[in-house]
Amino acid sequence: KFGSLNISIYAIARYLNQLPAEQTFQDHLGRNREITGRNDIYWHRSMIWFSGFLGTPRLRYNATVWTIFTTQQTLIYGQIQYLLNKHLKFGIGVGPNLCIRSLQGSFPFYSSTDRTMGEDALRGGFTGGFWVTGQVVPKLNYTLMLGNNLSTLGISAAKLTRQLSKSVSLWWMPTTGEFGPRGGIGDFENHPKLATRIGASYCFSREDRFNNIGQPSPDNTQVRMSDGLLFFETGALADGVTVDNADYQMLSVDLGLKYKGFNAQLEFYARELSDFNADGPLSISSLRDYAYTLQASYMVIPKKLNVYAINSYFWDDFKRNPWELGGGVNIYPVKSRSWRLNAQVMRVYKTAAGGTFGLYTAGQTGTTITLGTDILL
Repeated sequence: KFGSLNISIYAIARYLNQLPAEQTFQDHLGRNREITGRNDIYWHRSMIWFSGFLGTPRLRYNATVWTIFTTQQTLIYGQIQYLLNKHLKFGIGVGPNLCIRSLQGSFPFYSSTDRTMGEDALRGGFTGGFWVTGQVVPKLNYTLMLGNNLSTLGISAAKLTRQLSKSVSLWWMPTTGEFGPRGGIGDFENHPKLATRIGASYCFSREDRFNNIGQPSPDNTQVRMSDGLLFFETGALADGVTVDNADYQMLSVDLGLKYKGFNAQLEFYARELSDFNADGPLSISSLRDYAYTLQASYMVIPKKLNVYAINSYFWDDFKRNPWELGGGVNIYPVKSRSWRLNAQVMRVYKTAAGGTFGLYTAGQTGTTITLGTDILL
């Protein structure tokens, strides 16, 4: 009666092949950059959750052990939340900036084993903060978040500025009042009535490179430009020039429906980087990127076999117009979302996303093949 402890685990292993193996691309300043596509097998991600209540069911806790083997990162973080009523739930700890839909609880129920290029290239991340969430009226929900910055990964308290990130999200589920477990992608549950979701999110943060001492590589690796370069690296906007601070603003709008095994999900993104503080002259004063991601899937065999397609496209100030198009299959051997086999083939063009965390290498043009399996208990 005094408390509870639940233990859950998520784990994924996958093979990733980015083709062609070696290639050169030009960044927005016309400079040639060489990349080598990945061809590797990794136990990619592990997460262990310890959760429950303490003293009263209104007081909830969650402690998470999180590790990404491809980036050699391991963290332990958590949340403490208090449920006052259905309209007000208070939380403090590590949480997401409310930039895009997939940051707000749908993990790991994605189409494939990671986010799309449209999501990954522009989004913020997780940070220490305080939030309030709840129901405005039946079927309409909200979350307000005040955080330290866009992403806490690799950033110690000694490096933080006094600027806080602010974000807000609203989502409305007008027909059935729900959108499946975690609001995930795919109609595994085979909705007999049309389920719908309409959402909007906005995030603002005054971002810093977090190591303003002449190093060419920034500690802030969350913000990338549409050519895949880290925004705060020396020379990103002009040869030899380093941006120390900039405003980040992002708005996203998502629309989704589920019906009898079919799921369609469309999300629009608009991001602006502005008010640059740099140590040299720059030819531009702001950057605006617009993009969308469209996902469609169908349960060919209920609770067993799912096929899906993904398309992302960018309209960017550099006029590079990155895009991706492809799809894959998900097999659920035990007729449960708890175990999935995934195969995906994606054609990418001038990839805007980058890093070894997700599925993309910045600047790649070619084909990416992914084979993976993940479990959630």
